[in-house]
Amino acid sequence: MEGDALEQQDTPLPDIFVERTLALIKPDAIDKADEIEDIILRSGFTILQQRKLQLSPEQCSDFYAEHYGQPFFPSLTAFMSSGPVMALALARHRAIATWKGLMGPSDSTQARETYPECLRARFGTSDLRNAVHGSETFSAAVRELKFMFPNCVIEPVPKRQAATDYLSRYINPTLITGLTELCKAKPADPFTWMADWLIQNNPNKPKISGDCS
Repeated sequence: MEGDALEQQDTPLPDIFVERTLALIKPDAIDKADEIEDIILRSGFTILQQRKLQLSPEQCSDFYAEHYGQPFFPSLTAFMSSGPVMALALARHRAIATWKGLMGPSDSTQARETYPECLRARFGTSDLRNAVHGSETFSAAVRELKFMFPNCVIEPVPKRQAATDYLSRYINPTLITGLTELCKAKPADPFTWMADWLIQNNPNKPKISGDCS
């Protein structure tokens, strides 16, 4: 149902990034949580965090605030607060689009006709009781992950090779230079000296010339 009011898609992240998204296993499919989680893992996702919780009607209203005023809104919040849900923070390349594809169309009846292998076709029964929820866009994922996991890290992180390349190109040379200077200086407090040196020589901080004329 929430798919009926899609937000404009955010610009896709470059291929070097691993994306995060929120998945919810809804009250009607909570007894299938283990089976759904197994499908998620076999689809290449990493489950970063998960929690089982019971949302109040007020929390459901806040979570689905973008649908406020829609005719289905009261039924949606009543259903989502009718039993426990499982919230999962998922990560993989193109996590948002991949999870949306795995879920399938929001109407489970339509899903069974067009994408019979998707999760909503297999575990849902209607456009309301459709088993699972997923973030529509990157900005929606940021908001929804923060809602369910207030302490989680949202920023996309580089994939392994990109992270290795970044470390080799920027971090390692800076650390080697800093440690060399530390050995030359032989300060009484090497930890404070090194911390100050790294602040002054941060490879991500642009150098600004003192002569701006």
